[in-house]
Amino acid sequence: MSERVVLAYSGGLDTSVGIGWLKDATGKEVIALAVDVGQGGENMDDIRQRALDCGAVEAIVVDAKDEFAQDFVMPALKANALYQKRYPLVSALSRPLIAKHLARVAGELGANSVAHGCTGKGNDQVRFESAVAALAPELTSIAPIRDLALTRDKAIAYAEEHGLPIKQSKKNPYSIDKNVWGRTVETGPLEDPWNAPEDDVWEYTSDPAAGLPGEDVMITFSEGIPVAINGKAVTPLAAIEQLNVLAGAHGVGRVDIMEDRLVGIKSREVYEVPAALTLINAHEELENLVLERDLGRYKAKVESDWANLIYDGLWFSDLKSSLDSFINHTQAHVSGDVRVRLEGGKATVTGRKSEQSLYDFDLATYDTGDTFDQSHAKGFIEIWSMPSKISARRQARK
Repeated sequence: MSERVVLAYSGGLDTSVGIGWLKDATGKEVIALAVDVGQGGENMDDIRQRALDCGAVEAIVVDAKDEFAQDFVMPALKANALYQKRYPLVSALSRPLIAKHLARVAGELGANSVAHGCTGKGNDQVRFESAVAALAPELTSIAPIRDLALTRDKAIAYAEEHGLPIKQSKKNPYSIDKNVWGRTVETGPLEDPWNAPEDDVWEYTSDPAAGLPGEDVMITFSEGIPVAINGKAVTPLAAIEQLNVLAGAHGVGRVDIMEDRLVGIKSREVYEVPAALTLINAHEELENLVLERDLGRYKAKVESDWANLIYDGLWFSDLKSSLDSFINHTQAHVSGDVRVRLEGGKATVTGRKSEQSLYDFDLATYDTGDTFDQSHAKGFIEIWSMPSKISARRQARK
């Protein structure tokens, strides 16, 4: 029996080219694995058939949409995860899930290696291979596109020469990755940081300047997880899908950033993340209502570390697991309703309420009858500012 390799297959240019190269260069039978993480678009059966048409001996499709939303996106939401304060880790969250299934299928079908279609310039090569190493260290990882040093134009030429059934062409220069949490677009005209994104870049979002009347949406959370939209119960997947439509219609979630890649270069990236930014805004504002001040401040520091770990491909690291324990503990009281106004490309929180609220109206009000004893403030300020006074005296002696 020939040796086997399991290829993470998307149906796009890089992995379609990768099937033929793997077969010719290694002599291994190629098993294509397509994991559905809510990328939409093509029917997964069509993608499966394309893999077979490109030379795979077997093609497997896994519906992992609910698993992705529940086990990978929800931890990110609890962490308010935004890399460089802007990017909600769209692709970075899907890679460890795909790697998990790569390792599983390899074990079940007797493969001794796995493969992916990543280039040598990107982050995903690290994410895939680091995850596989953590889950199944006996497996070797192969990156045909990286090892061939194929540029995009050469890959297109290879596909055309071998008659591979792909949509990519020189007229469609963008590299696109999608899942239910968002959509990422790069390459082509976007490689010049000065070029504004053309209208054809956007798919999940409408023009924010279209003047659509504003719309209010109420999101109900239970321990940090969205459980209802406008009073109707939802699963995590359904919450994301519904908010992608609702917020996307108002142009919410367009992100255009210069990003520091793990491999050490800067890259211009464009993202569409309507549900992600809407949910993170709502979740963060609910936390502001229910978390004790110092806990909230410390969690903000942890959130940055958590996002960096995921971006850097360390989903299965001990540090990430430890941070998860802390973050999950902070979510015990993050339950309540948040009202969000969707309008003109923005998702603005306009109301929040919770039985776990730490807001005390009688203490906060400036009207007559408030219960805050302002006479205590003078002594508090005296003690609070004492270190500054002592330091100032020392400075005056110099």
